[in-house]
Amino acid sequence: MKRQTTQFLPVVRLRLLFALCGLLITAPLAADILVHDQDEYFSALESLQPGDTIMLADGVWNDFEIVFAGEGAPGKPITLTAQTKGKVFITGESNLRLAGEHLVVSGLVFRDGHTPTREVISFRRNKDHLANNSRVTEVVIDGFNNPERFETDFWVIMYGKNNRFDHNHLTGKSNAGVTMAVRLNTPESQENHHRIDHNYFGPRPLLGSNGGETLRIGTSHYSLTNSFTKVENNYFDRCDGELEVISNKSGGNEFRGNYFFESRGTLTMRHGNDNLVEDNVFIGNDVDHTGGIRVINKRQTIRNNYMEGLTGYRLGGGFVVMNGVPNSPINRYHQVDGAIIENNSLINTEHVQFAAGSDAERSAVPINSSFRNNLIYHRDGRNTFTIFDDVSGIAFKNNWLHEVEDFDIESGFTSRTIELEKGKNGLMYPKGWKARKIGVSRKLKVLDKASTGVDWYPKSAKSERFGFGKTVRIGPGQDTLTEAVKTAADGDIIELESGNYLVTKLLTLDGAVTFRGVGQSAKDRPVIEYERSALFEIKDGGALSLDGVVVTGDSAPDVAGNTVIRTSRYSMLGNYELRVKNSAFRDLDTNHSFHFLSVAKHTFAWKIDIEGSEFSNITGDILNLDKETDDLGIYNAEYVSIRGSRFEKIGGAVMDFYRGGTDESTFGPHFVLQDSVLTDVGNSKRNKTGASVRLLGVQVTNINDNTFTNSKPVRVFHTVGEPKTKISDNKFEATPAPSVSQLP
Repeated sequence: MKRQTTQFLPVVRLRLLFALCGLLITAPLAADILVHDQDEYFSALESLQPGDTIMLADGVWNDFEIVFAGEGAPGKPITLTAQTKGKVFITGESNLRLAGEHLVVSGLVFRDGHTPTREVISFRRNKDHLANNSRVTEVVIDGFNNPERFETDFWVIMYGKNNRFDHNHLTGKSNAGVTMAVRLNTPESQENHHRIDHNYFGPRPLLGSNGGETLRIGTSHYSLTNSFTKVENNYFDRCDGELEVISNKSGGNEFRGNYFFESRGTLTMRHGNDNLVEDNVFIGNDVDHTGGIRVINKRQTIRNNYMEGLTGYRLGGGFVVMNGVPNSPINRYHQVDGAIIENNSLINTEHVQFAAGSDAERSAVPINSSFRNNLIYHRDGRNTFTIFDDVSGIAFKNNWLHEVEDFDIESGFTSRTIELEKGKNGLMYPKGWKARKIGVSRKLKVLDKASTGVDWYPKSAKSERFGFGKTVRIGPGQDTLTEAVKTAADGDIIELESGNYLVTKLLTLDGAVTFRGVGQSAKDRPVIEYERSALFEIKDGGALSLDGVVVTGDSAPDVAGNTVIRTSRYSMLGNYELRVKNSAFRDLDTNHSFHFLSVAKHTFAWKIDIEGSEFSNITGDILNLDKETDDLGIYNAEYVSIRGSRFEKIGGAVMDFYRGGTDESTFGPHFVLQDSVLTDVGNSKRNKTGASVRLLGVQVTNINDNTFTNSKPVRVFHTVGEPKTKISDNKFEATPAPSVSQLP
């Protein structure tokens, strides 16, 4: 027996060896292929097999329209990646289309360019060739914007089924179009079960128009179709594009564990049924127009969400339940029916609204719904609820309020003195064992910002727009100011000594620059004259601050339409700022229509602030913000404030502000005129507004404690939304009373 065993074993080993060799011959090993240019890339793409990886060499890949198509296998995806994550830059007119099965893309950075097509990253090659079971991870898109502000494109669109978009970094989208969207336009992309998770959605500046959402799931046309998309553990950092940060327009989706930081707008259940919103955190820090959740449609579940310091109102409120349209068409507002709203905490949230939007069209009140075990706490003990219509279709039960008297809803709320304490997760909770079932769970996990996006690309930090650079002092003379501007960097301060400055060239600004007089009194202010049709031009990326200077039009050319400051004459992606303090502007009268600020179509100011300044003997307007006349809900500035200033002998209007159309997706404009004196304003025959101040479509207006003498009236025209107009404590001498009217 021993001899037989000894003879048999070598035979078995030999056969096993032959079998292993056969496997090595018939099953090729996965390949890692490094390519250095586009020709090498497309050549390598033709031979990729499941498990292969194609790597782009470190460096800049310009004007690269990447097509990544292949057929991977479960557990053996085909991968497109960077040689080194974060060191492969896709620039110029570039994009990425992936199509096929089991594909992975990672490590790329899109910046310094824009897509030549509609999408930067698309989960399809064309309408017939989609990506399924594929993943895009650790990819950065930073400021990859079309140079035309209202040329619409999308940074990411998901098609197909069972795809994942995770740990990506998207920041700085400034042109029109949703940052990221899921499309359901064919059966092959419906009931898709996509997963969108652990992404960092960085700051998106205000667009000043509809079309600035950060994330949209579906469209109104397919909104009664299920998507089954999961949106989990994403960080939305100051996503301000428009009223809707997330626009849900399909059914069966889940929004869990996301964090919204100082984002102006709401997570909106705009269309679609049977969605879940759970375990999300909204922190507003009392920033203007920060919002929470807006509820529309059928069978929505809103559970265990934390909302603190939200200031938004109307459709952008901290928590909003809408009215619907009876027998609504698919693109309008479907009635809230069967909503479950439970165990949410609203801490120092300014506005909670029910039956919002109620009007002659939106008359279908919420029905078959419940609102229970919610905590509503405001530090001032005030009633934050606004009830716009019948809410008897909502069953209220076991909700707690903090020291609210004479509450509008008769049952289902208990008002008491509530003391808050900070939980281990950093959120605020009511003290006491009886409060354990009220508001959000103490086990709610708060998303860590560092766990989102990538760890090799910086996340956007808050920064001051002006005054963070170097300070340079100059003396008077011809073009000394011009030479200083040539070398100025973003954030620099140029200090002007007393004396006269003559500027013979247009001063163009593509960064934020402060011009500050160093004189101790008004008579010591530096005086600036200029020989071009404008003194300053704010280019894309620019901003201007004037402090303690005098500007005269004595040397301006004798032509109509001069201005002190103008924006770029072309579309601007960046939202600029203008600050004017303790300065004087006089004798802008070499010809008619000499304005202080002239803007162009498709330029947008985040803020214009004028304080403690004087304007006299000017033939045109002070602020001419009237170039968006297409009535599409677009306008030229978000916040404009004039405080403690004097205007004398102004031919045109101090303010001409225009925002036409009936779109409800924006917050502004906002206008403040306070503690100022207007004398002989608006009386030029060329002043077509017939007003000293004309405001059309402005959403928030405060005009108070001013004196108007021998001036044209204040004229306010409401056009859309629920505008707030307050005109109080003003004096009108030889000036008609202000008028406020509603345009049809």
